[in-house]
Amino acid sequence: MTQAILEVDRLSKVFSVPHGLVARAAVRAVDDVSFSIAPGQTLAIVGESGSGKTTVSKLILGLEQPTSGQIRFEGHDIQNMDRAAHKHYRRQVQAVFQNPYESLNPRLRVRTIIGEPVMAHERVSAAELDKRVAQALEVVGLPASAAQLFPHEFSGGQRQRIAIARALVLRPRLLVLDEPISALDVSIRAQILNMLADVQEEFGLTYLLIAHDLSLVEHFSNQVAVMYLGSLVEAGPVAQVFSAPRHPYTQALLASVPRPDPDHRPPKGVIIGEISSALATPAGCRFHPRCPHAFAPCKTTQPALGKAGDHAWACHLPQG
Repeated sequence: MTQAILEVDRLSKVFSVPHGLVARAAVRAVDDVSFSIAPGQTLAIVGESGSGKTTVSKLILGLEQPTSGQIRFEGHDIQNMDRAAHKHYRRQVQAVFQNPYESLNPRLRVRTIIGEPVMAHERVSAAELDKRVAQALEVVGLPASAAQLFPHEFSGGQRQRIAIARALVLRPRLLVLDEPISALDVSIRAQILNMLADVQEEFGLTYLLIAHDLSLVEHFSNQVAVMYLGSLVEAGPVAQVFSAPRHPYTQALLASVPRPDPDHRPPKGVIIGEISSALATPAGCRFHPRCPHAFAPCKTTQPALGKAGDHAWACHLPQG
């Protein structure tokens, strides 16, 4: 059995935030979340704003520190790595962020933007750096001459290609893709996705995709994890979860996906109300205030994860 490249085990993150004039409150942004990704696969984390999916990505990238739980990369706990191992981890795990208009420094030429990760991890000559930058640009479909230009001289899609080139220049094993196409024009989203798919196949990359577009997830991912108010409510192979969702929240998300069928009528009233505040997390199942199927146990007891093969879900409803 192939060892997972990334394992997240009972990961939690609690933030202390101002609440009132002098008091502070604890916000459990991520609560006891576990999943793993096999090499060469794509796992998508989905959910509404406030679900905790972006916090998970920040914990994996080291931009936040976990309150509890473990993140293991290639079998090693990233919290207990020595300096050399941690440097290796930072090299092997790179990110592509949502907005290419904000993630690229407008004052730097593309050569410097893409070359910075190389200079941070290696000692190379100027000629070697130029070669590495040109190779990275070629991979994402941009000419070597782009290295001499500034970000404002490119379109949004081209800027995102530059951001992807920066992430690829160190030849990492894992890419965290945080809503990589949501800020782009619809006309060029498919081009970026096709390029990411080609790059993944060529270099054997593993992707962790943060997304809200379920159509994208269905066609781009192997595995999916659905989060709600910091908790994992359903996870498994995309084909299984999308064809037979077990959690009412997953069912509601899938029912909201537009279908290219003029006769299709999505179910009405599947999901009610607004997502609860993280400052006042409901007892029991966190989704129960909005769930049309909620009954007494949902309001008092947090459901355990049920499982059928690789498909897991957290719901009190009987599963037929």
